[in-house]
Amino acid sequence: MKILIIEDDLEAAAYLTKAFREAGIVADHASDGESGLFMGTENTYDVAIIDRMLPRRDGLSVISELRRKGVHTPVLILSALGQVDDRVTGLRAGGDDYLPKPYAFSELLARVEVLGRRKGTPEQDVLYRVGDLELDRLSHEVRRGGKEIPLQPREFRLLEYLMKNAGQVVTRTMLLENVWDYHFDPQTNVIDVHVSRLRSKIEKDFSQPLLKTIRGAGYMIKDE
Repeated sequence: MKILIIEDDLEAAAYLTKAFREAGIVADHASDGESGLFMGTENTYDVAIIDRMLPRRDGLSVISELRRKGVHTPVLILSALGQVDDRVTGLRAGGDDYLPKPYAFSELLARVEVLGRRKGTPEQDVLYRVGDLELDRLSHEVRRGGKEIPLQPREFRLLEYLMKNAGQVVTRTMLLENVWDYHFDPQTNVIDVHVSRLRSKIEKDFSQPLLKTIRGAGYMIKDE
């Protein structure tokens, strides 16, 4: 599991990062709302833990903006504001769970694990569809308009990730981390080459383009 912690208390964040690592969970940290929003948008996480009171952008604003951008990562709100009205406000802003401070790490861990399983449910989808394009995750078959399209393993992973995030911009960083398992930019055109090959395969002989290049941002697969 990979989570994002948005917390301006550096000591608390360091403790949480270490504790989650010991529990087998990878944790990235952002110390303010703007940085957290950027990381939450640019990367894929199983769960986000967000403090309500943050510099540069408050936690509820971060959550609202993530939801507006189509990011559905489950969010657990941490806050010293623990009254019923505070919890209701947090949940209505798009949070999935709310844990008042102070808290026991064992409870926080249990709640994160529950949210992580909740996010895992869509992953069980066997068939992805975008327009007349279908990808079967079990058989590794891709068809468009009923016609089978043979893909290489990396092309299949690329299309699978794009279709999983259909209608959303997928950045180069997201592709490097989730398709190539790189956590750095190798400064090559490997993504462009694979996207070009994939596009030619899924759009050849079809009048409706599906895979779009979003200049300066990344790629998107979408049925108009």
